[in-house]
Amino acid sequence: MAERPENRVFGKRAQQHVVILASGDKIRHMTIRPWMAAVTLCFAGMFTVGYLAATSYLVLRDDLIGATMARQARMQHDYEDRISALRAQVDRVTSRQLLDQQVVEEKVEKLMQQQLALSERHGKLDALLSRAESSGVDGGETVPLPGEKPMTDGRRADATGAIEAIMGITPQKTTQLAYASTGESVADHADRMFSKVTLSLKDLEHEQLGRIQSLTAGASETADAIQKILRRTGFDIAEGIPADASADTAIGGPFVEPMSPGDAFEESISDLDTALDRLDAARRTARKLPFGNPAPGSNITSRFGNRTDPFLGRLALHAGIDFRAATGTEVHCTGAGTVTVAGRTGGYGNMVEIDHGNGLTTRYAHLSRVLVKIGDHVEASDPVGLSGTTGRSTGPHVHYEVRRNGKAVDPMRFLTAGMKLTTYMD
Repeated sequence: MAERPENRVFGKRAQQHVVILASGDKIRHMTIRPWMAAVTLCFAGMFTVGYLAATSYLVLRDDLIGATMARQARMQHDYEDRISALRAQVDRVTSRQLLDQQVVEEKVEKLMQQQLALSERHGKLDALLSRAESSGVDGGETVPLPGEKPMTDGRRADATGAIEAIMGITPQKTTQLAYASTGESVADHADRMFSKVTLSLKDLEHEQLGRIQSLTAGASETADAIQKILRRTGFDIAEGIPADASADTAIGGPFVEPMSPGDAFEESISDLDTALDRLDAARRTARKLPFGNPAPGSNITSRFGNRTDPFLGRLALHAGIDFRAATGTEVHCTGAGTVTVAGRTGGYGNMVEIDHGNGLTTRYAHLSRVLVKIGDHVEASDPVGLSGTTGRSTGPHVHYEVRRNGKAVDPMRFLTAGMKLTTYMD
C-alpha cells in the first residue's frame, strides 16, 4: 500500500491536529485540516463583524432617528416659511389688485359722469344749433358733437379707444396688467389713459365753446345790424316800439348783488340763446314794419317832397312815391297789418290803407281794383289791389305813402332799409 504524501513545511513534515471525541465505549476522532480551520475562522470573523454591526446599530439608532426627525422638522419649517412668504405675496398682490380696481372704477365713474355731461350738452346744443342754422347764423367751421363723425386729427378716435380700454379692464385682466413686464400697474395704465381722454374731451369742449361763441357773435352782429337799420327809420328792436318812446320806458328796482359766474358752457349756452332771441325779435319787428316794395321791378317816376303840381302848376307837397305800372299790375302790401280803408277816397281814387301798429300806416292809391276789404289781416307781399289811374292822376301808376302818427314820411327810408334788411332776413 502506497504511503500518503507527508505534509512538509520548509522541509519538515507538518503535524496534523486530531480531535478525539469519547463517549462511553465509543471513541471518535477527527483530523482538523487547514482548510477547515480557515473556514471556521471565516465564519467566526463574519459572526463577529455582524455582532459588532448589530450592536453599533442598536447603539446609534436613537441618534440616527433623532437626526432624521430633526432634518424632517427643518424641511417642514422651511416649507411652512415658504408657504407663509407665498401667502404674504398673494395678499400683497390681492391688495394691489383691489386698490388698482378701485382706482379704475373711480376713473370709469368720472368718465361716465363726463359722458353724461356731454350727452346733456348734446341735447342743449342740438336744439340751439338747429335754431341757429334755421336762423341762417354762420359761426364758421362746424365742430363735431358727441356721436357725430370723428375729428380729422384723430383725437376723437384716441379718446374713444382710451375709454373703451379703461371700460374693458376687468378683475381678471388686472392680474395680468398689474405686474406687466413694463412695470406699469393697472392704476398707472388707467390714469394715463384717463388723462388722455380728459385732454381730448377738454379740447373738444374748447372747440364747442368756440363754436358757440362764434354763433353767438354772428347772431349778435346780425341783430345789431337789423337794430341799426330799424333805428335809422325811427323804430327799436322791441316789437316795433318807436325809438323815442323806448327811451322813455320807466325801469327800477332794489339793488341786488350780481350773480356769481357759473359754468362757462352754461353761460355760453345762455348767451347764444339770448343772442338768438334778440335776432328773432329783430326779424319779427322788421317783418311787422313796411319795408317791402309795393311794385317790385317798377321804376320810380316821382319821389317824396315838394314838386310842381301837375294840375295846378304850382309848388305842392308830394306825400309819397309814384311807381310806373301798367293798369292791372298787382300792388303788394309792404308789411303785415290790418286793412282800415278799402275803397274810393277823394283824390286818391281807389285806395287801400293798412295799419301796421305803433302809429304806422301805408296807403296804396289810384287802384283800378281793390282786392281786400276793411278788417282783413294781410301779410307782407300779399296783393291788395291792381294799379290804375283813378282819382287825381295823370296816368296809370301806383301812389305809395308811409305815414307815422298821421304824418307823411319819406317812403324811401323804408324801401332803402328793406333792401338792406334782405341780407339779414333769411
